[in-house]
Amino acid sequence: MSTILQRPAPDGSIVVTPQSAGWTYVGFEAVRLAPGATLRRATGDRETCVVVVSGTIHVRSSHGEWRDLGGRPDPFSGPPEAAYFPPGSEYVVEAAGETEVEIGICDAPAERGTEARPLRAADTEVVRRGYDTHERVVGNIMMDNQAAERLLVTEVITPSGHWSSYPPHKHDRDALPYESFLEETYYHRVAPADGFGIQRVYTDDRSLDETVAVHDRDVVLVPRGYHTVAAPPGVAVYYLNVMAGPSRRWAFNDDPALAWTRADGATLDPSLLPYSL
Repeated sequence: MSTILQRPAPDGSIVVTPQSAGWTYVGFEAVRLAPGATLRRATGDRETCVVVVSGTIHVRSSHGEWRDLGGRPDPFSGPPEAAYFPPGSEYVVEAAGETEVEIGICDAPAERGTEARPLRAADTEVVRRGYDTHERVVGNIMMDNQAAERLLVTEVITPSGHWSSYPPHKHDRDALPYESFLEETYYHRVAPADGFGIQRVYTDDRSLDETVAVHDRDVVLVPRGYHTVAAPPGVAVYYLNVMAGPSRRWAFNDDPALAWTRADGATLDPSLLPYSL
């Protein structure tokens, strides 16, 4: 049985808590709401980022009302929108429009957090990262482009036949500025929905070394070690990443065996091939 793969409930929902994951910081929940349905939540002693994976929502809280967040029909169709709440907040999410809504609730412990606010598409930094068959599209929802106390939130679209989170990298040591300790979840969506992706998580000593097939709405836990994702031909893979740790810094190290692939335009040493091209 896998220690890193979490499957959704029959209704498509999935919940990861620090207790269920066996770690300290990251919490994640995926929720689907029928048109007109509402979800009422309190953040307690955690800061929260509510990401609209698909559909449109209205959000009400003591911090204000933000209408028409989201709007994309699926996570492969445009940049994300979200809402941020500090600890001690109560909020209500309403599924607006005539289609089902899916949200990702990302949270981490915090003392004060930062200002509650909507995160519109214009606030999302969308970049292409990598090259060749590990080029992918990254939407930075709440990374260095947005303030928070501990949360780091981003999403990635890996095109058919491509790799992402590549080269495999890790952030499991509290050793700044060289590396930060960050727990991480990957929430996967797959197109077409009956396709699959591949994710590997492994450590230098291979005390953790798992490669799993990820299907639509699966979550993969990354407590430590290098990690990477592949999309088979004909399948696109989306994932929503949540990271948190003792410091809000994303400092990582690549697998030394594959670090050379990070350089744009890097080419394989022909001596590594068993035949001539």
